[in-house]
Amino acid sequence: MGVRGFGATEAEAFEQAALALTAVVTDPAAVEPSAAVAIHCEGPDDELLFAEWLNSLIYEMATRRMLFSRFAVRLEGTRLSAEAWGEDIDAARHHPAVEIKGATYTTLRVAREDGGWVAQTVVDV
Repeated sequence: MGVRGFGATEAEAFEQAALALTAVVTDPAAVEPSAAVAIHCEGPDDELLFAEWLNSLIYEMATRRMLFSRFAVRLEGTRLSAEAWGEDIDAARHHPAVEIKGATYTTLRVAREDGGWVAQTVVDV
């Protein structure tokens, strides 16, 4: 399943791709942003940092049994610090469609495009 985010900045593209990640599992509008989780990661370049960001989110979703619907990403070179807001998974309300296993390098791309940024890859479900 492909995820793609667009934004005026690279950080916004990462945030929108994270929202697309949630949309693979459930409707993000059904997820209350009631609890914040801090996430920090780094990568040697923009693409690998993006994959690490998504994999960090997938890890938090799996270990905390949470879904996220709001994100604030800060990029400093090859380091990312972020907050993801969400809530515990409620199967009856969220109707999770799949469990995401991880971000792949298939179609992995982070680039300036049409005056903004795009961040995309394929995730294993």
